[in-house]
Amino acid sequence: MPLSKPVARAAMHTRTIKYQGYQREDGLWDIEGHLIDTKSYPISNKWRTTIAVGEPLHEMLVRITVDEKMEIHDVEAVTENSPFAICPEITPNYKALVGIVMGRGWRQKVRQKVGGVAGCTHITELLFPMATVAFQSMSPFRKRMEGRQNTEEGTEEKKRPVVLNTCHAWATDSEVVKEHEPDFYTGAE
Repeated sequence: MPLSKPVARAAMHTRTIKYQGYQREDGLWDIEGHLIDTKSYPISNKWRTTIAVGEPLHEMLVRITVDEKMEIHDVEAVTENSPFAICPEITPNYKALVGIVMGRGWRQKVRQKVGGVAGCTHITELLFPMATVAFQSMSPFRKRMEGRQNTEEGTEEKKRPVVLNTCHAWATDSEVVKEHEPDFYTGAE
């Protein structure tokens, strides 16, 4: 179902964000993000003179390379377009994320390393959804790798799926869990 019909209005700002996940030949994974901001009107700019209608005011790209445990091995950040000449100077700071594991507390870890004046607002915000993109990209691979784990007695025990209780559909008492992960279903029978 689409949104309801809006009142008459004029477009002022467009932000386009694209994420992609790649499995590399060397066994690592690349997660890339690309952000572009455009305006529907020209902007006078001291450094760039004029930023034309539809020309990127902001254009930032990030590539994070992770292993199967989602530990960061490399980060590359690029500022293609910005309103100030000094903006691209901060991109090397994103190497500070190397060694961090994407997962619980991801946003907090990013803010600690490259938040505020240690980074670029747009690049830092671009990083936040990248853990989810990494998880979605690696999901089929991780399921095969994790599968069932051996216990000390030598029997197999099914590992609790990480998606449980992350949203309404994956609530442990939902019909989705009852159908797809019945071993972890907590609802009424």
